Amino acid sequence: MSIVSLAAETIFAPATPPGKSALAVIRVSGIQAAAALEAIAGRLPEPRVTALRTLRHPTTKQPIDQALVLYFKAPATETGEDIAEFQIHGGRAVMTAMLEALGTIPGCRMAEPGEFARRAFHNGKMDLTAIEGLADLIDSETEGQRAQALTQASGALDKLYDKWRKEMVEAQALVEAAIDFADEGDVATDAVTRAGAITNTLVACIGDHVANAHRGEILRSGFKVVIVGPPNAGKSTLLNALARREAAIVSDEPGTTRDVVEVRLDLAGIPVLVSDTAGIRETESAVEREGIRRTLQRMAEADLIIMLQESNLHRIPASMVKSVWSNIDRTKVLEFESKCDLKKASTSLKRLPISALKGTTMAYLVSQIADRAKAALGSDDAVLAPTQARHRAHLNQAAEHLKVFLKGSKDDLELRAEDLRLAATELGRLTGKIDPEEVLGAIFGRFCIGK
Repeated sequence: MSIVSLAAETIFAPATPPGKSALAVIRVSGIQAAAALEAIAGRLPEPRVTALRTLRHPTTKQPIDQALVLYFKAPATETGEDIAEFQIHGGRAVMTAMLEALGTIPGCRMAEPGEFARRAFHNGKMDLTAIEGLADLIDSETEGQRAQALTQASGALDKLYDKWRKEMVEAQALVEAAIDFADEGDVATDAVTRAGAITNTLVACIGDHVANAHRGEILRSGFKVVIVGPPNAGKSTLLNALARREAAIVSDEPGTTRDVVEVRLDLAGIPVLVSDTAGIRETESAVEREGIRRTLQRMAEADLIIMLQESNLHRIPASMVKSVWSNIDRTKVLEFESKCDLKKASTSLKRLPISALKGTTMAYLVSQIADRAKAALGSDDAVLAPTQARHRAHLNQAAEHLKVFLKGSKDDLELRAEDLRLAATELGRLTGKIDPEEVLGAIFGRFCIGK
């Protein structure tokens, strides 16, 4: 959808979830917002002043509801367009009648998913990282997720990345100036040296920032805990005990769990994703082998592995031990001897006895999960972290272009300027801000070229 079509159409949508409630909100954004408000609520209220109105159908004039209405005048609005808001009663019939009434107004249509945020982006009210933060804020389930998403939605990442991008543009301007002043050796050399100093600092800052990406992604997606072991070792029982509900089927029949079963926990504000997996054993079943393959894959991706085994009955076959542990960092593994309530506690120094049914060692396990999740997140004063793989990809690519600039021959200044332009473009793609004319502005602002 083009920017022109966005500006030409007025959109409306419920801003509250469907269902019966005391109140519901419908928002309208676009050039027809004021007209829609007048058509349904009568006289237009003063901007940003709440007014009580009787809402009527624009065509039949039949009353729909008595509600509070608001009008926000562009450009000082969330989307940068005129916005009207109807705070109606939350019955389904009222909502349906209001949406039908708005649909009869020329130039108005139902919004597509994310279209309000899209208009905010096109009108310069939000960058892409802030929009992603807003989506994460809506989806947040824990205090840690809420705090991180709010910081990102408020534009903290955008400010950081925009600062770095401007520094890249400044370095590029210096190199461009060195090209223009090639006949004046001292001026050109000084400009390139200053560009190199800026670039060195940027490479270090971006490297430190990307190193914290795992922290941001843990808060957003969850600290990944995977329960593994042979069939009938008590994995599903342990998952249910951690979730405090019947999330997984528990059966004495081996191989009951053939796919990954996940539950989300909130431990001290940190989201934790716990997965029950297929039991690891030799099998002729193609379906069960696929489940075991997924188990091994989850182990490789996990932040913490809980290994359950029994001393005599249920253990991982010796023939599979090597494949299980081949690519696993053993420091992220906690080993337990399960079902300790059914037999004498193990004297093994490597495996603690645990019983999900009796609660034995469960408090210790929960504290270990929480402590390791907190350690993975680092201290509260850690630098602002990327939260998505997209961020990390653009940042790494920008850093690579900067490194090419530092390593490249300074005899080819046109190529070195291109390295810096590509680095700035990567950050521009990250936030959605790309403006090559900034380079010219930086050059003319710093140097007297018109001599």
